[in-house]
Amino acid sequence: MSQMPQQAALAKCPSCAEPLESGDLFCGACGYDLSVVPAVPQDHPTLTMTGSAGPGDGVDWPAPELAGSGSTQPAAHSSTDVPGTDSGGNALHHEEPAAPGVRFDRRPEPDEYPLQAPDPRASAGPAAPPAPAASDPAAAPAQVCVACRAGRVDDDGYCENCGHAQPRERDRMERESGPVAAVSDRGLRHHRNEDAFGVAHTVLPDGSPAALAIVCDGVSSATRPDEASMAASQAAVDTLLAALPRGTHPQAAMHEAIVAAAQAVNSLAEEPEAAREHDPHQNSPACTIVGAIVTGGLLVVGWVGDSRVYWVPDDRSAPPARLTEDDSWAAQMVAAGLMSEAQAYADERAHAITGWLGADAYELEPHTAAFKPDRPGVVLVCTDGLWNYAETAEEMAEAVPADAAARPLHSARVLVGHALDGGGHDNVTVAVVPFPAAPQGAGSA
Repeated sequence: MSQMPQQAALAKCPSCAEPLESGDLFCGACGYDLSVVPAVPQDHPTLTMTGSAGPGDGVDWPAPELAGSGSTQPAAHSSTDVPGTDSGGNALHHEEPAAPGVRFDRRPEPDEYPLQAPDPRASAGPAAPPAPAASDPAAAPAQVCVACRAGRVDDDGYCENCGHAQPRERDRMERESGPVAAVSDRGLRHHRNEDAFGVAHTVLPDGSPAALAIVCDGVSSATRPDEASMAASQAAVDTLLAALPRGTHPQAAMHEAIVAAAQAVNSLAEEPEAAREHDPHQNSPACTIVGAIVTGGLLVVGWVGDSRVYWVPDDRSAPPARLTEDDSWAAQMVAAGLMSEAQAYADERAHAITGWLGADAYELEPHTAAFKPDRPGVVLVCTDGLWNYAETAEEMAEAVPADAAARPLHSARVLVGHALDGGGHDNVTVAVVPFPAAPQGAGSA
């Protein structure tokens, strides 16, 4: 696409593309050793197509009431009744082709972001710092660089010997909350983790338990996607933990959570100029969102974007199912009957998303659906960093350990490992939520 003329820019880091100052020996952003300069990967501009927003307004959710009060609850479906309905009761499949505005959720990345090779001179350099004396309990052991294994790591996270940036907290995150667990990994090709998640459990007014998981994937072509995903996941979880215990129907609560997440991401675009000095050409932070609530015999899912929810029964002779439909160019081409699924996902535009959270989104259209599985199993909430390596429900079920319901954290680790073994081209995040057996006699609504 055309670009505005720019002044001659400073040299950029070949690893993270951050501007460099004259005389820099290491990149101030990622610690890359500038004395070893590889070929700069080809850079492509953010790919977007703009147009006027489509007609329609957001969904006004009716005031929910508790079960047993005589009110009409949102319809629930069997686990194989895919794709379910959105918040307004409409079918998820659209008959129209792609919306005029689409956003690509990733930009080309270098093939790898390997750790910098240890400097051969390190063998003659300073020895690893000695451990503090046992008699000094206040002294913490000095962190040793993961690259050269010799230098100390300073307070800013860089090695004082080789200058290499150390792994960050979000490069690998694991968490459990009651029966639900999640794992997120930076992957093997990205320089940072732009995914985020939240897992929690609570109790409904009638005393029954509820488990929930929210997963967000930062849009890489946007500014500060990692902040967008973190803000969205936290806002959604906080909203669910406030709504469910007070009796809000889970499907209505999920709708509220997605709206709250969108507001949290929108607020990032309103920060003062001081927070944006490093990038005068930035755009609005953006991310996708997907979530699941398991309570009693009900499973509720909600999403905007192309992250997914899968259902995998404990009885592997029963069919698994994908419970969400992507907001993407490929999905809309297939739904409109313009291309086969194989053709659409082979196209370079396949992962162009048509729905996201962010100030520049055309219109917020949260999708929610409710299901009543008739047998125990697990619910997988994941980003495309996983489902790119197990796209169909059958492929995903094959990757899930047989004891997933009993060992959700182990299963999440196995699934992340499956993506890393497949190449790890993207950030990888998955939450595993066990689903208990439905009460006897409960069928599809």
